[in-house]
Parts: sequence; C-alpha cells; structure tokens
Amino acid sequence: MAPALLLVPAALASFILAFGTGVEFVRFTSLRPLLGGMPKSDGSDAHQGWLAALQDRSILAPLAWDLGLLLLFVGQHSLMATETVKAWMSRYFGVLQRSLYVACTALALQLVMRYWESVPRGPVLWAARTEPWATWVPLLCFVLHIISWLLIFSILLVFDYAELMGLKQVYYHVLGLGEPLALKSPRALRLFSHLRHPVCVELLTVLWVVPTLGTDRLLLALLLTLYLGLAHGLDQQDLRYLRAQLQRKLHLLSRPQEGETK
Repeated sequence: MAPALLLVPAALASFILAFGTGVEFVRFTSLRPLLGGMPKSDGSDAHQGWLAALQDRSILAPLAWDLGLLLLFVGQHSLMATETVKAWMSRYFGVLQRSLYVACTALALQLVMRYWESVPRGPVLWAARTEPWATWVPLLCFVLHIISWLLIFSILLVFDYAELMGLKQVYYHVLGLGEPLALKSPRALRLFSHLRHPVCVELLTVLWVVPTLGTDRLLLALLLTLYLGLAHGLDQQDLRYLRAQLQRKLHLLSRPQEGETK
C-alpha cells in the first residue's frame, strides 16, 4: 500500500498545477483583454494597416514568437493524446499517465501565457472606441464571458472533473477498484471518443467576443479555433447523452439533503 500511497501526492500536485493554470487562463483570455488597454493603432485605414504589418518586423517578430508558443502547446497537447504516447506513458508511469498529461499541458499553457508578447502597435480588426459603444460593448463582452465560464464549469461536472485531472485514476488504484473508464457506459465511452474538448463553443465565445481584436489576439483566436474545430466530433446522439447527464447532475445537486428533510 505504501508505494500506492506515494502516487497520491503526485496526482494532487498535478491537480493543483492544472487548477492554478486554469485560473490564470481565465485572467489571460478574459480579464486582460476586457480590462486592459487598447492597442495604440488608430485603425484609420485598416487595409493599409494590415498590408504595412506584413512588412513591419516590429510586428512580425512578436507574432512569430507567439505562433511558436501556440504551436508548442498544440503539439504537446496533441502528441501526448495519441494512443502510442499514452501506451508508452502507461507502461512507464502506470496510473499517473493522465496526471502527467495534465501537468505537461498545464506547463505548456503556462509558457504560452507567461511569455506571450502583445502587439500594441499592430493593426486592429475591430475596436469599440466611440460612445456609447466604448461603454456598452465591454460590458456586454464581460457578461458573455461570465456566462461562458459558468457553462464551462457546469459541463466539466458532466465530464467527471476528477477523472479528467487524473485524480480518480489514482484513487481507484489505491483502493484496488481498477480503471474508472472500465465502469463507464458504452454511451459515455462513445462521447469521450468523439469529443476531446467538451467546451468548444464556450471557449470560442471567450476567444472572439472582445471589445478590441488586435493582431496578437486575432492570432490566438484563429489558431485555437482551428484546433478546437478539428478536435470536435459530436453528433446528435452525443448531444442527447450530454444533456441528459447535465440534467441528472443538476437534479442531484439541487436535491435536499436528508438532514434538511427531517
């Protein structure tokens, strides 16, 4: 039992790293663009602005750096999700395979967020600069971001957050219960095989619904949209199962406890 219990701190460390990275990602994608300053480009001639940007090294250099960071994250996230790599990690790391994947994903995302270079003087695709738009558009974006993040958290309840983070696998292993996926229904396994990113639409809202879409934000939104789109494969049967599971869990959460009914 002692070696098995040593797995628990590793899984918890991975979970804490992933949770902290998730909080930082909310700040990076929502708070910074909604509360930060606007790009310095005046956007008076968008056509000439974008053409000039293609020849301006002060704009192209940070964009190339940001693109490299995004490709690093996408490459890590995709490569480690392949069956070959998962089988190799399971062979050498056993039940910690999922926790290791989560930790590496969090570290890759931390690199993106910490070393991301903004392009304040780059061209702007759109910007709410004049009143009343300068007041109401950021407020509307803020509300939509809050709704999107609340939906993301509710969907994670359906997808078993503890299992996604690798905690459940270690817990089952310590108790000798086997692999959690072995206890899933065929419909659940079918859903998991079709959808690697369960919050695609909500993340797209967070990426695109901003009061000012500058050059580096456009790069971030475009590349992650393409990546999310390629990984999305839901059908009507999956959607019905997802809706039924969400309703069931919401019912369990809203049901009064035994002590409250007495």
